Amino acid sequence: MSLILPIIAILSVTAEWSQRSGLTTFTLVPHRSRVIAAKFIASLVVVLVATPVAFVIGAAGNVAGTAIAGVDPVWDLTAGSLFTIVLANVLGMLVGFMLGVLIRSSAGALVAYFLYQFLLPTLALILATQQNWFRELQPWVDFDFATGALLEGSVTSQQWSQLAVTGLVWLVVPLAAGLRLVVRAEVK
Repeated sequence: MSLILPIIAILSVTAEWSQRSGLTTFTLVPHRSRVIAAKFIASLVVVLVATPVAFVIGAAGNVAGTAIAGVDPVWDLTAGSLFTIVLANVLGMLVGFMLGVLIRSSAGALVAYFLYQFLLPTLALILATQQNWFRELQPWVDFDFATGALLEGSVTSQQWSQLAVTGLVWLVVPLAAGLRLVVRAEVK
């Protein structure tokens, strides 16, 4: 889900720009902000529907897997950890949405997403293992590292602060720039 949901958000945004349907869409609804808001809401609904479905599939897998292995099932997720998992999925979708709005090309946004999702965290991890100064700085500058705390269970107040700082830098600022570009871009 952490891979598919951002791709859905990317494709929902970039379809207007890469499939040449933008002329029709923006003629029918000239306020581009409304179209982008509708795409955001649709992407959010996909996340909020897909996440409980994934929880049900995971619970069924837990029951089936433990029955096959002959062990007792473990049900150790709390309501708080379920909330943080949903929040992590929403933030992942927002990354895809942000890249779609910022780049406005399906291929370009997908490549940027894979670089953003796989290359940057790997480089940050390598740098953190090699340099002590970056190991302490990583939670404050690496958005993937900060959102990873949401998937691990309880989140401390410092981790919430780190998530807010990295989210502002890696998500909110580029999304605002992308929205500004979408509103002003010429549809061809």
